[in-house]
Amino acid sequence: MSVENQARAEESRAFEADVAKLLHLMVHSVYSDKDVFLRELISNAADACEKLRYEAIARPELTGEDPKPQIRIELDKDKGLVSIVDNGIGMSRDEMVDALGTIARSGTKAFMEQIEAARAAEAEGTQLIGQFGVGFYSSFMVADRVDVVSRRAGTDEATLWSSDGKGTYSIAPAALEDAPARGTRVTLHLMDDARDYAERFTVQRIVKAQSGHVPVPIVLVEAPGAEPAEIADGAALWTRPKAEIKPEEYADFYRSVAGQFDDPALTIHVRAEGRQEYTLLAFVPGSRPLDLFEPARKGRMKLYVRRVLITDEAEILPGYLRFVRGLIDSADLPLNVSREMIQESPILAAIRKAVTGRVLSELEKLAGSDAAAYEKIWDSFGAVLKEGLYEDFERRDALLGLARFKTTAAKGGWRSLKDYVAGHRENQTAIYYLAGEDAARLDASPHLEGFRARGIEVLLLSDPVDSFWVTSALGFDGKPFKSVTQGAADLAEIPLVDKPAEASPETTAAVAGFIGFVKQTLGEAVADVRASERLTDSAVCLVAPDHGPDRRLEKILAGAGRLDATQKPVLEVNPRHAVVTRLAAAREAGAEPAFVEDAARLLFDEARILDGEPPVDPRAFAERLARVMAKGLG
Repeated sequence: MSVENQARAEESRAFEADVAKLLHLMVHSVYSDKDVFLRELISNAADACEKLRYEAIARPELTGEDPKPQIRIELDKDKGLVSIVDNGIGMSRDEMVDALGTIARSGTKAFMEQIEAARAAEAEGTQLIGQFGVGFYSSFMVADRVDVVSRRAGTDEATLWSSDGKGTYSIAPAALEDAPARGTRVTLHLMDDARDYAERFTVQRIVKAQSGHVPVPIVLVEAPGAEPAEIADGAALWTRPKAEIKPEEYADFYRSVAGQFDDPALTIHVRAEGRQEYTLLAFVPGSRPLDLFEPARKGRMKLYVRRVLITDEAEILPGYLRFVRGLIDSADLPLNVSREMIQESPILAAIRKAVTGRVLSELEKLAGSDAAAYEKIWDSFGAVLKEGLYEDFERRDALLGLARFKTTAAKGGWRSLKDYVAGHRENQTAIYYLAGEDAARLDASPHLEGFRARGIEVLLLSDPVDSFWVTSALGFDGKPFKSVTQGAADLAEIPLVDKPAEASPETTAAVAGFIGFVKQTLGEAVADVRASERLTDSAVCLVAPDHGPDRRLEKILAGAGRLDATQKPVLEVNPRHAVVTRLAAAREAGAEPAFVEDAARLLFDEARILDGEPPVDPRAFAERLARVMAKGLG
């Protein structure tokens, strides 16, 4: 053997990159979960099988008598060994030096450049995943030595690459009997604290969770000499035609991917082609997930790239669709070095936009075809979907169409805005709403009395987000949103239901004088005191001024410390109420000023209590009430 061949036969080399620093980053910073090493090695093995599939188009002899691709995981618990073996394209000695000797050198990228140069991709699409150099080195998180034996398809030479990941590697010829017939074997010598990765249960769990849907079957040999057992068939459910998938198969997959035990309320299975190629398999749960209202508002959509799991929490859908469970499998989404973070890119942005639109359109279809099924979804997730009315201006019209509301006319059911507008009364120009904490309590509010008398439907908004989106929404079908607790009611032009031809009686001089007295008595406690158009049964109520937040939003902002000072409310007095007319008459007849003043302040306290607030001074309220009662008894 010549000196040159002897030197080439077995040699030790330094890595071409600063391996010590990069491996430290890889092991301690890039990956948060050591399980990913198996995903990375399976990804590389699947990549090699796809490369062979492509090259065999022109050279069928490369597959020989073994045309079916396969990944085999071999375990040796006693020796602490895990081997990942594929029958893919394999690597020559120079390719191993090139792919494994330089951190972050992408064999996939180089191969894709060859395809592009040959313009062969037009004839046959390829499915390549991963950057071999970077993902491969995640092995050193669990192994203190890694051996790679590879034999390129169509050759009679095999090569052994070995390293402890600490700065150097060795490379030497390997005996053919110790090498795969073609392809690559990666053997990990596990660290003592990582020997559970040689357990069948551990490997099966990882493969099922992270790599069960790669496009190559995976078999497991749990001990030397044991029979191989298939643990992944290489066929992902979402790649099959919808017509071939049974509802129970979708349901089983939903439960596994969503961690739920119910049946999905809606299944969305779409394969998109064109500028972006991806498959969407998404489910709306049949019941609320436990994490629905977590402050982080994280989504639970899995992201795959060519059936390899990238992350369990992809930010594909906006926060208001975080209840949707499922996955996206992208054919061309770019990845960064770690696979655990996805690069922001125009492709990703386009996929996000398209997928969000598709989910909303499927919800719209369900609402039109099966109102009962859609209302069940709204019951569970309406409060979350309405967050989009505040956040997503671009899709606000679509979301307003999807929104359902409890109203004064719904009798416990749900009403759409389309239904609401169709039921508008003569001369009605706005969509009226009342925001608060509880729909039943809102339905009993005195603010609704004048609206009910005129047959005007009012939305009862009891979710916290309601107070925010209505202030930013421009309206629906040309009708603005208007709070019934803010500003003047402006109901005079809308006829009463029972007496449509009868105009409201004029406020008498005595009542007008009493209202003026109440305003003078309350002074700086209120912004104004005025006769009310909205009250028919109650004596008084509080409303917000024409400008600024309505009563509910003001309370929320004040409670969160977002207001320096609250607005002074407007006290509205029902000029036709018996208590008001009798107090006005008593004042006109010369009743004691102290008595009338007590009554005026009690009316204000009554309005506060009806609005869900305590009296300003509870002790003074009790004393005042006692004096008025004593006067009445006397």
